[in-house]
Amino acid sequence: MKKIYFAGSIRGGREDSDLYRMIIVHLGKYGEVLTEHIGSSGLTPMGEAGLTDQEIFYRDIEWLTSSDVVVAEVTTPSLGVGFEIARAVDLKKRVLCLFRRRDERRVSAMISGCPDLLLCEYKTLTEAHVIIDKFFT
Repeated sequence: MKKIYFAGSIRGGREDSDLYRMIIVHLGKYGEVLTEHIGSSGLTPMGEAGLTDQEIFYRDIEWLTSSDVVVAEVTTPSLGVGFEIARAVDLKKRVLCLFRRRDERRVSAMISGCPDLLLCEYKTLTEAHVIIDKFFT
């Protein structure tokens, strides 16, 4: 069973938490999602209660290192997600970045210009699921 690291904004904004949850459920068809808490509606922009930032860092790096693939939803800009993507690329992980175009926002050039990851734009959850299915098959 594949280990999947899902990355999505926490402290950068939680407006997409329901979307994250639905993506995580879909990813579960392909393996164990190590970071399923990212989709929890109980997780606030303040982060996880009961853990220090350092504890979160070391736990998440362990999960990232042990994962087989990384899927990141990058619509809401997040320093942490960018850090995780860079670390995953350095670790030679397969990385899929999903970007939902809205308004005139554009994804960071550090993501869109990186040749070592796959960046896919989508408009609907169904389109995101199709992209994920193609990534895993």
